[in-house]
Amino acid sequence: MKEFDLAAYKKMVKSFQDRNDPTGWFDRIYTDAQGDHRAVFWADLEPCPYLVTWLKNCTLKHEKRKAIVVGCGVGDDAEALNEAGYEVVAFDISPEAIRLCKNRYPETRVNYLVADLFACPAEWAECFDLVYECNTIQVLPGKYRIQARDAMVSLLAPQGYLLVSCRSRLKGEQEDDIPLPLDKEEIDGFIRCGLSEKSFVVYEDTQDPPVPHFFACYQK
Repeated sequence: MKEFDLAAYKKMVKSFQDRNDPTGWFDRIYTDAQGDHRAVFWADLEPCPYLVTWLKNCTLKHEKRKAIVVGCGVGDDAEALNEAGYEVVAFDISPEAIRLCKNRYPETRVNYLVADLFACPAEWAECFDLVYECNTIQVLPGKYRIQARDAMVSLLAPQGYLLVSCRSRLKGEQEDDIPLPLDKEEIDGFIRCGLSEKSFVVYEDTQDPPVPHFFACYQK
């Protein structure tokens, strides 16, 4: 398996950002895995535990509701939503990521698609009872973070829920990091978009050293 080079990864991402192509590098991460979903360096290969907990504790009926997973990666969260009863669309801008998902889950009921968050199909507007975002905004720079947030909100059906899982930081810190975690003011942008905050969890993951995260639930 190819050894991951963090410095080279950050340099590559910055080079794409500098030429105003913030998503052009995504497919390379999955292509470098050479058909092995286990070789995607950022893949946990299990659903987010806070998503699993939310699905278990939420009083909302999940069966036959529609969910969409933004930037689905290798599919763990999409499959968890499907197991909970949702009819799931999961998309990624990387064709190779979608190929990995389909190979990993050949019998899946999830509809895995290649799509661009910044150019979603018109029929997706206000279509989904649940929108799930995990670590997409944090890999985008500047104005694209706001555009991504607004695009996610546009997918929500009336009364729909939006779940956001991301790395977090204190305002004014880590400003040159890649990925760039969200601070509280930035994630509160979902509230400024008109959503109501239903729950908000601040936690640290199990890495060494641990990395702080947010897991938030909003409703339209």
